[in-house]
Amino acid sequence: MAKRAVPPLTPARDTTVDLLVIGSGTGMAAALSAKELGLSSLIVEKTKYVGGSTARSGGAFWMPANPVLKEAKTGDTVDRGRTYVRSVVDGTAPVERGDAFVDNGAETVAMLQRTTPMKFLWAEGYSDYHPERPGGAAVGRTCECRPFNLSQLGAERGRLRPGLMDTGLPMPTTGADYKWMNLMVRTPVKGFSRIFRRLAQGVAGLAVKREYAAGGQAIAAGLFAGVLNANIPVWTETSLVRLVKDGDRVTGAVLEQNGREVTVTATRGVVLAAGGFDHDMAMRRKFQSERLLDHESLGAESNTGDAIKIAQEIGADIDLMDQAWWFPAVTPTKPGKPPLVMLAERSLPGSFIVDQTGRRFTNESSDYMSFGQLVLERERAGDPIESMWIVFDQKYRNSYMFAAGLFPRAPIPGSWYKAGIAHQGTNAAELAESMGVPVESFSDQFRRFNEDAAAGVDSEFNRGASAYDRYYGDPTVEPNPNMRPLDHGPYFAVKMTLSDLGTCGGLRADDRARVLREDGSTIDGLYAIGNTAANAFGHRYPGAGATIGQGLVYGYIAAHDAAGSTVSS
Repeated sequence: MAKRAVPPLTPARDTTVDLLVIGSGTGMAAALSAKELGLSSLIVEKTKYVGGSTARSGGAFWMPANPVLKEAKTGDTVDRGRTYVRSVVDGTAPVERGDAFVDNGAETVAMLQRTTPMKFLWAEGYSDYHPERPGGAAVGRTCECRPFNLSQLGAERGRLRPGLMDTGLPMPTTGADYKWMNLMVRTPVKGFSRIFRRLAQGVAGLAVKREYAAGGQAIAAGLFAGVLNANIPVWTETSLVRLVKDGDRVTGAVLEQNGREVTVTATRGVVLAAGGFDHDMAMRRKFQSERLLDHESLGAESNTGDAIKIAQEIGADIDLMDQAWWFPAVTPTKPGKPPLVMLAERSLPGSFIVDQTGRRFTNESSDYMSFGQLVLERERAGDPIESMWIVFDQKYRNSYMFAAGLFPRAPIPGSWYKAGIAHQGTNAAELAESMGVPVESFSDQFRRFNEDAAAGVDSEFNRGASAYDRYYGDPTVEPNPNMRPLDHGPYFAVKMTLSDLGTCGGLRADDRARVLREDGSTIDGLYAIGNTAANAFGHRYPGAGATIGQGLVYGYIAAHDAAGSTVSS
């Protein structure tokens, strides 16, 4: 996607608004909801770009029983959604937080349909991450924005934060498209039809000066377009310095832009929506793991926990600081470079993952947050995973995309071998020796996996048993779409790292998004949403898009509470 000039920033000044929103990701939903309720609002963004980590994400949102699901006649209900969330969370977060999320999801989506130009679709078949739990849905509840014309942003187009995976092609690829595009060699009718349709849409759009985007770019741009249409001001390159209080109530904030401080008075409240502490490595090593490598998070680089720390200065409590939306990825070839995104790769047949012992340690197809939590559990138990390798054969390499852009049959880049993150062998023993893992252990694992794969049953970790596992599997492989023997050499191993989509521990908040003190009392006038707040789902990730989903819903809830309006409960 072409790089656009960033428009001149709006100068910050002393002013008064009803609602001040710190952060321009899902925080935009809070401002849009406030506008509908008759409140004035101001959005403040630390960087020169609008969109936060939302703009870098897959762009999906997960909300049970929302209008998009109703229109698709999925049969989902609020009661089923509530049952599922309670089951998944399982006491790791207050039940009221999960209930409020489910109860207000439908109204949040309806608000976005009224206040933005976005049109939504259901990602049919994208299973909940734990579909076997009570209330779970194997057909899925994930929705996303249809390809969105970024030209609707007009002169503000250059202010939209760039996406994480820019192919350089005018091809707006939704999450629903990705599954089949990734299988283009195995299911050419579906795969290539998706490619041609999206490429045609992108090229035809450019011919009439429309620039279509999908995923996180689409939903961030759609929110931004709604904000612009509502004449809600956005101040970029403006940082939160401190919160202002009158007695026990937060009444505004001191902000800094270009070295100059201004004060914004907020008569109804301040919403902290500034992301987590993804790139504050001191915080991450204190609360999470000393083994995390510098800045391998996929979250926006500006997410350094500022809002969390500043709220703590006035007595705010924190919770779940050991949690993140963990996301295994390909290790960067050089320090400072971002990891390469992996999504379907772990689930596809003809592959498995081992640690430094040469043995498998989990169901490779499990959801990415659970995968990461297992890695950290091993560390805390004194048995750390020192290295991770995804192992596959030439047939796998010929059949599927790999690491966000390596097309089927394309050779693994030489730079990967030079950096030591890729290895090749003509047999298991030769590959193990190159990787530096025990030859006997790895060879035995290789043999055992192949025997299981031939039988279609994973005797070690039950891979392929869940509907979620199978979503990113290969439907042409039977009886288990997630398993196939590795019997088409040569064989390859690529080193993996534990990345994440952002941290999800933060300020403790209640079911009205109000920030709480350690004694459980509320800090009047202060709200926290998205990754600035402790995860409403505790230690779990209910389904694809739950992180954006809860940011949007709690933005809606915060605005209603600030306006004194009732929400569902």
